[in-house]
Amino acid sequence: MDCAECGFVYDLALSNETSRLARAYAAEYRELLALDPERLRRRVSAEVWSPLEYACHVRDVLLAQRERVLAARRVSLPTTVPMGRDERVEHEGYNDQHPEDVARQLADAAMLFGNVLDRLGPADWNREILYAYPERSIRTLRWLAVHTLHELRHHLLDMRRQLEVAGR
Repeated sequence: MDCAECGFVYDLALSNETSRLARAYAAEYRELLALDPERLRRRVSAEVWSPLEYACHVRDVLLAQRERVLAARRVSLPTTVPMGRDERVEHEGYNDQHPEDVARQLADAAMLFGNVLDRLGPADWNREILYAYPERSIRTLRWLAVHTLHELRHHLLDMRRQLEVAGR
C-alpha cells in the first residue's frame, strides 16, 4: 500500500521512529505556515484545499490518531469513527484560522501523538483497531503510526504544491 503520488513506503519498521518524525514534520509545517497568510488561504481551485486547510487537517489527524491509539489501549478491537475530514473544513472554519496558531497547535498535536506512541510497550504495537479508512480493515497500532506519517508527508507535499501554484 505504498503511495505512488508522494513516494511514501509503508515500512512498518518506521513505527519506531514515528514520534520523532512527526515532530520533525511539524517543524516543516511551521516553516510553511510562516508564509504570507493570504497566500496560505488561497485555493487554486474550488476542489483543492488551501495550504492552511491542509495544515488544519493534519493537526486534526494527529489528534484523532492519538485518540485512536488511546482507545486501542483501553478496548479490545475498537472501531474508529471517520473524522469527517471534508466537513471539518467548513465546520471548523479552517481557512479563517490564524496560521501561527495552527503551527503551534500542529506542533502540540505532534507532541501529544508522539507521547502516546512513546508509551507503547512491544506488545502494544500489535494491538488492533477496526480502521474505517481508506477501507474497513483490521489494523495494528504499528500500521496506524506509519499511516499517520504518510498523512504528514503527503499533505506537506500538497501544501507545497498549492503554495507553488498560488505563488505564480
